Amino acid sequence: MCPVMEDFTSPHGSRIARLRGLYAIVGDEDPIGRARLAVAGGAGVVQVRMKSSPAGAVLEAAREIVALVRGRALVIVNDRADLAVLAGADGVHVGDEDLPAAEARRIVGPALLVGRSTRTLDEARAAIASGADHVGFGPMFSTRSKEIAAAPRGLPALHELAGALGAPVVAIGGITLGNVAEVAAAGAAAAAIIEDLLSRGDVAGRAALLSARFAEGAGGRA
Repeated sequence: MCPVMEDFTSPHGSRIARLRGLYAIVGDEDPIGRARLAVAGGAGVVQVRMKSSPAGAVLEAAREIVALVRGRALVIVNDRADLAVLAGADGVHVGDEDLPAAEARRIVGPALLVGRSTRTLDEARAAIASGADHVGFGPMFSTRSKEIAAAPRGLPALHELAGALGAPVVAIGGITLGNVAEVAAAGAAAAAIIEDLLSRGDVAGRAALLSARFAEGAGGRA
């Protein structure tokens, strides 16, 4: 089946077009400050993933981040489609234990983004068919940032999925400065990074390095 051509002048299409490069994930610790630094360094997407915080705190942080990075980066809220809408964010990302993609789409409407965590091409195709417009794929490599009961997917699997899906793929899991160019070259639209971005002390500087290395890899695609 051929993918439907996206109208990149529409609100949804413009968001899809901007879903690329460094995808920073910020958690419960200083999400606003870290989002500001990541975007200052070149991150094009920020996901607000505050697993230990109450809904009110997530909403407040997401709203502040939306206002802070408006016009410079997309803001995605993890898990909560309702909070994404209330915060004025650009979309929601859902996983195995969250709302199905179809239900998330009903909440956020046609203009916002819906991402879905996947581990295989079949899962990715099912996610797109059910209402997601892009997928997260991983873990790419071994990672300590999130416990995932799945073996690393690796670059060949990413290359196969990105070439066959007809929708943007956000690679995640164990991505570092040393392998982010390879991830981009394999076809990922974006690389979601937590540890290698946030644990080096200079978030803005690390974001700049990761963004530049991703762009190098993307530029070398066949």
